[in-house]
Amino acid sequence: MGYLVGVTVLWAFSFSLIGVYLAGQVDSYLAVLIRVGLAALVFLPFLRPRLLAGRQRLALMGLGAVQLGIMYIFFYQSFLLLSVPEVLLFTIFTPLYVTLLDDALFGRFTPFYLLTAALAVLGAAVIRYDGVDSGFWLGFLVVQGANFCFALGQVGYRRLSAGLPAELPRHSVFAWFYLGALVIALPAFALLGNASAMPVTGMQWGVLAWLGLVASGLGYFLWNLGATRVDAGALAIMNNALIPAGLAVNLVIWNRDADLVRLALGGAIIVGSLLLNEWWLKRRATVTV
Repeated sequence: MGYLVGVTVLWAFSFSLIGVYLAGQVDSYLAVLIRVGLAALVFLPFLRPRLLAGRQRLALMGLGAVQLGIMYIFFYQSFLLLSVPEVLLFTIFTPLYVTLLDDALFGRFTPFYLLTAALAVLGAAVIRYDGVDSGFWLGFLVVQGANFCFALGQVGYRRLSAGLPAELPRHSVFAWFYLGALVIALPAFALLGNASAMPVTGMQWGVLAWLGLVASGLGYFLWNLGATRVDAGALAIMNNALIPAGLAVNLVIWNRDADLVRLALGGAIIVGSLLLNEWWLKRRATVTV
């Protein structure tokens, strides 16, 4: 759980950084390519190709292509269609995707996980729902594409990792994940990108460096590692913990208006859903024993 909490704090800055410094200023496909490329550079020095079989390498590359490559394309496009608060709002459905996909890939059905995920969605909605206009549907669908890809990548990595030796050093193979994302990001920029919309300020380059090296390079490795060490319910809930964290960062640093009462109430609901999930796990373990 510590990895997920730490990355949540790390990622809390991403929404505002993208919305303030990159969206509408730097080509979104170029931003994705730079971010994925920098993340790959973090792990390439550690890559030991022989540690994974050919099929496992392709599986890890496929997860990177979905969770990072395709997800980022959806995600960055969403900032051209929606405001930062609306993007935050529409990410609240990710926990439901996580629980359903996890049960599907592991061949089970756990209704209680849906309950705790639904509570996390409710908490996020309390924080961020301000009403939307009639033109939001395309943006909504784009964000759902990003949500589904992110959820599928997390759950897929849990499934893949379960079949790998426990002693395998995960950092020595994770570069395959980023190389898979590059397989998507590179042709996407070549076909759809606008090379004239390059970063032009030191701040934009600095934001991209932070997002690539730290938020993506370090963040996705630790998040996926953390995803293998918790149950699906806790993972689903932590997907929505980013919303109050992101709003808190936005309030403190950029001094944007926020309803502190709703922030506190929604955050309490999300924390409550996590505690409920932990209680259920302990109760189930006691009954099993």
